[in-house]
Amino acid sequence: MIVFFSEKLVEATVGTSAKLGISTFLISVIVIGFDPENLGLGAVASYEGVTGIVVGTIIGSAMVAVALALGITAVIAPMKFEQVPMQIPLLTVAAVVLFGVLSFDGELSRFDGIILLLGYCMAVWNLIYLARRGLEVRPTGEAAEAIEEGTDLSRWQSITMLAGSLVAIIVGSEWVVWSSRELMVGFGLSDTLFGITIIALLVSIEEVARELPAALKGRPEIAFGNVVGSVLAFFLCNAGIIALVRPVPISSEVFSFYLPVSLGTVLFIALLMIQRSISRWSGVVLVLIYILFFIRGYVW
Repeated sequence: MIVFFSEKLVEATVGTSAKLGISTFLISVIVIGFDPENLGLGAVASYEGVTGIVVGTIIGSAMVAVALALGITAVIAPMKFEQVPMQIPLLTVAAVVLFGVLSFDGELSRFDGIILLLGYCMAVWNLIYLARRGLEVRPTGEAAEAIEEGTDLSRWQSITMLAGSLVAIIVGSEWVVWSSRELMVGFGLSDTLFGITIIALLVSIEEVARELPAALKGRPEIAFGNVVGSVLAFFLCNAGIIALVRPVPISSEVFSFYLPVSLGTVLFIALLMIQRSISRWSGVVLVLIYILFFIRGYVW
């Protein structure tokens, strides 16, 4: 239910944006980076006080996009780039660092949430500024289809679909949170471990479908665009909104392992992008990092 209506929400968002005259570049940023299922699930879990699922929808889901999905994509279709402005990969590193700094005291407060949202707005503004200087992001594949379908909707159809999809995502998220509690009790897992591995993987596995087809079609910039959009959305936008719903406690386990691994992964990808190449061996390294990230809590 969450995945189905998240696709409808993307289509409705595109349609609404087109009818309101928002730029094509901004639409593409929303389509690539916005993950409504993660935001909906994280917000509901935050309201219900299930911290592990909250952290899973931020850090765990980001790792699916930047390590697992990009790694699999690079193994199958190594990527090379003619031009990579250094500001873009460094922007992703800054997003994770900001998240880490604000959560250093063990909690993301509502004030921290406001700062994260401001950071997201500044990041989007920076991307628009770069686009005006010649950096154009052109969505293809899933994103292109969503834009074409969304623009066929009337303004009121778009708004109605937008509202209905949001309601459906919230209801579906309530069911996931309820069933996750039962599973965590049944298997004796902590909510942090369950949320950051199982829930994050199930909700975000479609990241592979977003990145791999673009690279196979010779458009690696779209695959990397999804990585940039995911990092900015998860660590800034989603985390900010979730913290506004309810302050989010950050456990020592997250700060001692999961967050440093996430930052290291984003730094590794930034270095690869500065060199304008993500080779097959780099993809293998990324997949291995995700496997370590996933199984660490079950082994130690």
